Amino acid sequence: MTQMDYKYSLLGSTVDDYRKRPLLLQVDDTPMNLFAILEVKREHPRRWSTLSCFRKIRLYSVLFGLAVMFLIMASYILTGDKKGLLLTPSPYHFSSLVSPGPFAFNLSSVKDYAHIKLVVKSITSRVEFRSSRHLPELKSLVKSEPHMFSVIPHKFLPGVKNPCWYEEYTGNITSDPYRTNLYGRYSRRFRTVFQYLRNTFQEHLFHSNKKLYRMRCLPFFYIIGQPKCGTTDLYDRLRLHPDVKFTTFKEPHWWTRKRFGIIRLSEGFHDRYPVEDYLDLFDQAAYQIQGNLTVNTSGSPNHPNIIIGEASASTMWDNNAWVYFYDNNTEGEPPFLIQDFIHALQPDAHFIVMLRDPVERLYSDYLYFGIANKSAEDFHEKVSESLQLFEGCLMEYTMRSCVYNTTVNNAMPVRLQVGLYIVYLMDWLTVFSREQILVLRLEDHASNRKYTMHKVFDFLNLGPLTKEIESEITRSPASNTRRPADKNLGPMLSITKEILRDFYTPFNEKLAKVLRNDSFLWENKL
Repeated sequence: MTQMDYKYSLLGSTVDDYRKRPLLLQVDDTPMNLFAILEVKREHPRRWSTLSCFRKIRLYSVLFGLAVMFLIMASYILTGDKKGLLLTPSPYHFSSLVSPGPFAFNLSSVKDYAHIKLVVKSITSRVEFRSSRHLPELKSLVKSEPHMFSVIPHKFLPGVKNPCWYEEYTGNITSDPYRTNLYGRYSRRFRTVFQYLRNTFQEHLFHSNKKLYRMRCLPFFYIIGQPKCGTTDLYDRLRLHPDVKFTTFKEPHWWTRKRFGIIRLSEGFHDRYPVEDYLDLFDQAAYQIQGNLTVNTSGSPNHPNIIIGEASASTMWDNNAWVYFYDNNTEGEPPFLIQDFIHALQPDAHFIVMLRDPVERLYSDYLYFGIANKSAEDFHEKVSESLQLFEGCLMEYTMRSCVYNTTVNNAMPVRLQVGLYIVYLMDWLTVFSREQILVLRLEDHASNRKYTMHKVFDFLNLGPLTKEIESEITRSPASNTRRPADKNLGPMLSITKEILRDFYTPFNEKLAKVLRNDSFLWENKL
């Protein structure tokens, strides 16, 4: 099977089936309930007394029909929504089609403070944590992603710390092995890296029994989250360790986005990135593991202690593509999660999670990703709207279903769900052991980088460092700090902080209990 022999397809009906389904519409400025629909039915035109009126009505009917067909086709193409939710927002744009809960209000007035407190109280009263989830069978995972499982072997090279293997190379050695890589298509910087790899590709092919082999690797460890929690700083410091290598760039987002064909969140779906494109990103590190042009007569690498890392901060939480690709037979919850596939391929993988006070994380997230007109007041309004949307979902579904609800997540103007750390962590712990996941706090890392970095080194079983290298790793300036323009906006409003503190408290309490560490309560922050 070649890398393009995919058996994947978006689950859905034909266009004709979609035309028969009800349309989600919005009347005036009043948002409809998330699950309420308005069915549009054709009616036969009335007979008019004059031929002129009849012709006008027929013309208007044709134009209206064309407009409806255009909207239906556009919705079908852009969303790929197998559920027939036509005229719903593109899965990468916000919309007011998701209804708020029963406590709708306008936050522009201080008098509405009591109302939003009721919203938060309504949410927290519905918070519940299940002890476990239904784990998918391996055969179901393989059936869902047959090509991926056909490329990655069940066993890796012995005597090598990092998961690597030799893959037979059957292509033309004079051709460009990275010609079709989709990562190179969308970035000039990536194309530059591939040019270097292209020039040295033949030199690293391994000859055995009149066949050619190339070394392939997966990461030994993943920095999986969370965004705006210091993952970039951790990544930059780990890159300085002589035994740690990374992908050619920090965040491939392959597991959560690229393998589904998501390039940018505002563009919908593109071609799906095959697993070979992802593996290409590890080639530069694989060459160093291989021994920089030399291997032993047995074909084993000369540098077995080098490990590779991958640092996509979306890996822990982002399962938003599931509803478009997996059959929904689990009462609104995804049947497969990212960690199910990683565990099936790499049961011994290691994961590093960096967390931060979720209240401060949300504000930092807003400042970083907001485009224009940012302010503490605007953040307050967006928090209000997001809380209402989340509460509206909880009126119909379970808490976990709402956390993974793609429509709700894409409708919320701020990413409240990312800060619900315990929901994601509990799901990761259903497939990986506690010893395989290191959970750190940004607050601890900021106050004592040497302490946290040594915890990371021990977790990854890395050897001792010279004082010079350790000093460089621990004393270098922090990476990806808040931009000056965002700092000038000042802190969030105290009322916003109090509201968010109340919202996140039950989730933090469960997190602290699971981790047996009360520092994850993030108390005394008001």
